[in-house]
Amino acid sequence: MIRYILKRLALMIPVIVSISIVIFALMSFTPGDPAKMVLGPRAGIDALEAFRDEHGLNDPFWVRYVNYIWGAVRGDLGVSYRTGVPVSEEIANRLPTTLKVALGSMVMVVILGIPIGVLSAVKQYSLLDNTTLVSALLLSSMPGFWLGTLLILLFALQMGWLPVTFSENFKSYILPWFTLAAALMATLVRNTRSNMLEVVRADYIKMARAKGAREPRIIIAHSLRNALMPIVTIMGMIFMELLGGTVIIEHVFAIPGLSSLALVSVRRVDVPVVMGIVLIVAIIGGFINLFIDIIYVFIDPRLKSMYIRRKDLKE
Repeated sequence: MIRYILKRLALMIPVIVSISIVIFALMSFTPGDPAKMVLGPRAGIDALEAFRDEHGLNDPFWVRYVNYIWGAVRGDLGVSYRTGVPVSEEIANRLPTTLKVALGSMVMVVILGIPIGVLSAVKQYSLLDNTTLVSALLLSSMPGFWLGTLLILLFALQMGWLPVTFSENFKSYILPWFTLAAALMATLVRNTRSNMLEVVRADYIKMARAKGAREPRIIIAHSLRNALMPIVTIMGMIFMELLGGTVIIEHVFAIPGLSSLALVSVRRVDVPVVMGIVLIVAIIGGFINLFIDIIYVFIDPRLKSMYIRRKDLKE
């Protein structure tokens, strides 16, 4: 297992390098002069040239890219063109907030999505199943900014249960969590239901019932466990979507997170900040995929035995 993990970590390197090249090229060749964006249109030619020389903007593309990557490998993500603050410091200030929003939404998606999907499959074509499907369709069709605005109007302005402005307390995260989780929870409910329906019709489930196994054990230990493989894959994709897709939600709720920083940096052609955010998100995504692959082994013991057999054959 350790050898497999090290191999997967090694495979992450070319992926991250490829992503960094694409993003660096897009930001470098995007119309707009970072010097004019930062100093303003009234800045003199001497000031603009001094800014370009200071940040290496006059160097060729590959020279700038190699210098940036060499600094990133040593832990130096550069300095923001816009604020003059080290990129690592800006990311460190905003990443925890984005992770709290993403993790809280993910917990809500899993806690509500999987049980509802399982019950919908077990009670197929019942009132619960039909209600679940209609609700999932409605939630997945609602734009995030529209749902978030409605929740603010209802629970913050009219009822006064939750704060209107964002602050670092538990109540401030409730509305963003639900807004982000709504559409993705509907996706997980539908996928859990479809995978469970395929499993509950299998012959070994009928055999377990014939042997007198209790229904909760059949559903949890036999049906759900065998349906978890694609569900876990979808959960990993959902978390990456939560981590990288919070731009609109952070704007609606005025959350000082990583996505809002990325949006401002793209507009101002702040290449170091954009590159730093992309690299951090890519690394987190790589570890999430690795974590999912490890979970596969615990869900399906056949994968572990297959890995052991391959190891024995090589030896």
